[in-house]
Amino acid sequence: MKINRLFSGLLFLLILSLYACKPSAESIVNECIEVYGGKKYDNFDISLEFRNMQYSFINQNGKYSNSRMQIDSSGKKIVDIVTNDSFERKIDGLKVEVADSMVAKYSNSINSVVYFFLLPKPLNDPAVHKELIGTSTIKGKTYDKIKVSFDEQGGGKDHNDVFMYWIEQKTKAMDYLAYSYETNGGGIRFREAFNCKTENGIKFCDYKNYGFEDLNTKLEDLDKLFEDNKIPLKSEIINLNVKIK
Repeated sequence: MKINRLFSGLLFLLILSLYACKPSAESIVNECIEVYGGKKYDNFDISLEFRNMQYSFINQNGKYSNSRMQIDSSGKKIVDIVTNDSFERKIDGLKVEVADSMVAKYSNSINSVVYFFLLPKPLNDPAVHKELIGTSTIKGKTYDKIKVSFDEQGGGKDHNDVFMYWIEQKTKAMDYLAYSYETNGGGIRFREAFNCKTENGIKFCDYKNYGFEDLNTKLEDLDKLFEDNKIPLKSEIINLNVKIK
């Protein structure tokens, strides 16, 4: 009886140990964030050019100021600035009034560029829900598949969007991501990271942007479709003149 109890106890400890070592979505994402920047994300000053517009992202321990500068067709200089609790637009240096509906539109547009550039850091935002749904193999490498959804409160205008991230098991590189969206008729996008660089401790990448307009395609099936060359290339997401302080 004592031997049986001892054996049962050892078996229980072994199962408990194996379970404790099993990775979770939270632990995988945390390791990925460490690889891409870790504490460097707490304070940074980033500038870049994207689609003929100049962007600046500044973060100081959670207080942020994100701006976008563009020249319109008449030659006027338009600067939009989004902070934790405000939006401001200036045209040729003069502040102008902006309708609430347009404030949301401009803010979301800027925040979208910030979100994708700073990935994987935003995956630990308070409104994010992460789920490890399995593994897959892409181009001979094994990836953990992390599904992400958002709370309505704090999840932004597009909180109904669903994302998927493929994080390589050995290097913790976020080589692929996908998302479904409902705006403007909706669609599915699958991005492949390339041209990755690290500057002042923060890693960032450009992306090849693939996709469908058919929302019936499941995000979890996109890795297999990509391997089979069945997702059309839409565009490339290129960040130019990146400077990180």
